[in-house]
Amino acid sequence: MLDQPIYKELSYQIVGCAMEVHKVLGPGFLEKVYEEAFKVELELNNIKYASQAVFPVNYKNRHVKDYICDLIIDDKVIIELKSIKAIGDLDRAQILNYLKVTNYKLGLIINFGSTSLEYERMVY
Repeated sequence: MLDQPIYKELSYQIVGCAMEVHKVLGPGFLEKVYEEAFKVELELNNIKYASQAVFPVNYKNRHVKDYICDLIIDDKVIIELKSIKAIGDLDRAQILNYLKVTNYKLGLIINFGSTSLEYERMVY
């Protein structure tokens, strides 16, 4: 039997909300516009989220930096929203760092900037 992706149903709902936002707004807006519209769509679908969560990065028991992610869905999935031409290696590294610092297992990069909605699942 094949392993099932973690949070499969929740991921499906999240991507569905993002697709609805992209369908209505299309590409071309700033990231913050998509973030606010995405939060509205999550609320309309009764999906719990936290916005702009801050995670401290420590080194040898000293605070060195704070990471701030766009959203955390249902206290399970980190969401990083983009409005760029295409998802790149720096975007992937960013969400992997968030996963590493938080011990969350799943992150989604969602890009509203291309003609079609683009997203990637990152598992840590």
